[in-house]
This record gives sequence, C-alpha cells and structure tokens, in this order.
Amino acid sequence: MFLAAAVIVFALYFLNVALGAFTGGAVLGDTGEMLVLLAATILFVVAILKKEADRQKKSGS
Repeated sequence: MFLAAAVIVFALYFLNVALGAFTGGAVLGDTGEMLVLLAATILFVVAILKKEADRQKKSGS
C-alpha cells in the first residue's frame, strides 16, 4: 500500500516536471516539488521498513 502510494506521488512529480519541460507551465513551484519528493521518499521508506519488519516476523528472529 505504501509502496503504491510512493509510486503514485513520484508519478505526480514526474508529470509536473514533464509538463514544465514540454509546455513551460509547471503546476508546482520549487517548494511544491520539494514537498512532493519528500512525501514520496517518506512513503518509500515506510514501505521498505514495513517489508523488513514483516520479513523478520516471518523468519522468527
């Protein structure tokens, strides 16, 4: 769930960058892009930590 959310948020960032590159009219400014990337990074880290916890719980250690 968190990994899918991270992919979606990063896709929004990529869409904004592509829109700015091709049309010159990016929706988000520099601060908005930073916040979107921060959100994607946090979601990705949460997903990885949950996966690691599940793996350790499954292996019993």
